[in-house]
Amino acid sequence: MTERSAPAPFAAADEAAALVVGPYGSWSSPVALDLVAAGFVRLAETRWDGEAITWLEGRAEDGGRQTVVRWTRAGGARDVSPPGINVRTRVHEYGGAAYLAAGDLLVISDFATGRLLRIGPDRAATPLTPDGRWRYADPCLDAARNRLVCVREDHSVEGREAVNTLVAVPLDGSAAADPARVVELAAGSDFVAAPRLSPDGGCLAWIRWNHPNMPWDGTECVVADVRSDGSLGAATVVAGDRGTWVTQPVWSPDGVLHVSAELDGWLNLYRVADGGHPDAGARHDSAVRLVPLAPMAAEFGGPEWNFGYADYAFASDGTIIAAGRSRGRDRLYRIDPTGVAGPAEIALPFTELDYVGVQGDRLVCLAAAPTAFRSVVLVSLVDGAFEVLRRASGAMLDPADLATAEPVEFPTTGGRTAHGILYRPHNRHARAPDGELPPLVVTSHGGPTSAAFTGLSISLQVLATRGIAVLDVDYGGSTGYGRDYRERLQGSWGIVDVDDCVAGARALADRGIVDPARLAIEGGSASGFTTLAALAFRDVFRAGVSYFGIGNLAAFVAETHKFESRYLEGLVGPYPAARDVYEARSPIFHVDGIRCPVLVLQGLDDRVVPPSEAERIVAALRANGILHAYIPFEGEDHGFRKASSMLRSIQAELAFYGAVFGFVPADALPPLPLVGGPPEASGPRA
Repeated sequence: MTERSAPAPFAAADEAAALVVGPYGSWSSPVALDLVAAGFVRLAETRWDGEAITWLEGRAEDGGRQTVVRWTRAGGARDVSPPGINVRTRVHEYGGAAYLAAGDLLVISDFATGRLLRIGPDRAATPLTPDGRWRYADPCLDAARNRLVCVREDHSVEGREAVNTLVAVPLDGSAAADPARVVELAAGSDFVAAPRLSPDGGCLAWIRWNHPNMPWDGTECVVADVRSDGSLGAATVVAGDRGTWVTQPVWSPDGVLHVSAELDGWLNLYRVADGGHPDAGARHDSAVRLVPLAPMAAEFGGPEWNFGYADYAFASDGTIIAAGRSRGRDRLYRIDPTGVAGPAEIALPFTELDYVGVQGDRLVCLAAAPTAFRSVVLVSLVDGAFEVLRRASGAMLDPADLATAEPVEFPTTGGRTAHGILYRPHNRHARAPDGELPPLVVTSHGGPTSAAFTGLSISLQVLATRGIAVLDVDYGGSTGYGRDYRERLQGSWGIVDVDDCVAGARALADRGIVDPARLAIEGGSASGFTTLAALAFRDVFRAGVSYFGIGNLAAFVAETHKFESRYLEGLVGPYPAARDVYEARSPIFHVDGIRCPVLVLQGLDDRVVPPSEAERIVAALRANGILHAYIPFEGEDHGFRKASSMLRSIQAELAFYGAVFGFVPADALPPLPLVGGPPEASGPRA
């Protein structure tokens, strides 16, 4: 294993005598369990609206309901969406871009009904779209025509796959009672996203792609004239194809189209030649029309699990301010729009940057660091000074009380290198008995084409400050390391990801950092599949925790939603032709290989990984007499949002590790409903 930063000392020698001595896992922590939910807000979609700034807050103590917040220098932050309405959309199930704010205009998606609502100054809501089985996302204002252009997902025909199109929605409310007033603008592709109108209103750019692709497999950026009657002319492909990832179309203030495109192995920024206008210049290969602005080993954009991501914007001097990810973290750059001068990094003390927006010489974004919660941050582009407008948690934690996030590299299968973030046990007031090594929990991101979060994570700090080491693995397939690294997972899901998690655990054990007899793995969604696969097919981990994990790949294909319905063709193989491969990699068919305790947590409203997946795994564990616990959560879907669910799940996880690894947590925890064989009878096979 190669470490890029040295670990912080556990304690100074002259302080050691004052430390409370206790087994790893049993320490009393300054990071209280209820901090995972108490006062916690899920922040998203920071945007400028004139001199105001808006964002979404999902409040755990309000059941995860999302609210639009508007901030001004004079008035501070205040809620502007109606109380009781959850501002969220279910397009692609994961949603995103659920609101539009422009001066006096505020339009939101109502999660309960799927309708778009116009919100007045008194926070009263007026429907803009008809009642029915339609969902809307990513609205773009067409002010000259008094309408929105947005993505519509049509679920109105039972038994038919949902249909995604671009539509125009009038702002006068006339479509609320007349579905025909919602006018289809662009159809014919399986998916559409990111409608963006040129500054003069004469052209519309958007992204489209088709099955079996996920957007990062290959998309097209197309542009069409907007005719006098509001309809679109013929669409011209200006960037991308079935095998090239293109995303985030943005028009410069002077009407030149820009995109992020993965032409040379990294998702870099490009200017579209001829401005991107469909009537400009000869038609030729779209890649030839892309002018590179800052070629570098960094990714300016990420996998589009949600709508509305924004990783770059234009400053008042015409330069581009962009967040690029490399070596496991984000950095902010100033980029010359002509591509002549090289990029200049803007130094900020953050490792995560999302939803970048620029107004003049000011930047607003979501930012986080290993010792700083995700926050809405306002940054001066003149001198780099910043102020925090809103934090995801009001908890005031001393950075000295937090475990250090150490980027690490380690050898993995095939002579390759994998990446991760290591959190060693850390507590200023406690130490373990001499000679004891800590247990390790290996975790990884969902996706599986995503990346480890490097900001302050309460759930990880809960473990590390109680004496449990954590390794957050960016396995092959993760973004932020270039196309070659991401494509390691092609055809190899359930192999490469598991290999890398196993390799990371073994590397730490071999170096004497963690106890090789107390290794656990946990994860949610795709990471839950990796967890279950590691337990079923490998002999390394002595415990596992699955949050809404996939157990049966074939069942996932049959039961999941449109956006991911063909995802596994690239990760596993075409179905049913590759049925044998699906069965060979599905933990549910190999549950006899699970010999160690398992904790299963599942939201009962989950439509991405239905509860039936968890119930199949639990039934098999029960039949085989494996020690396990199953906790279902009413009213939760894919990712827990309620404060009570978030707290109960971390309590259960800590109690589970204590029961399996033989320590008694210092916290008062609810009883864990473990059934099956005793922990001492379960463990890795010889």
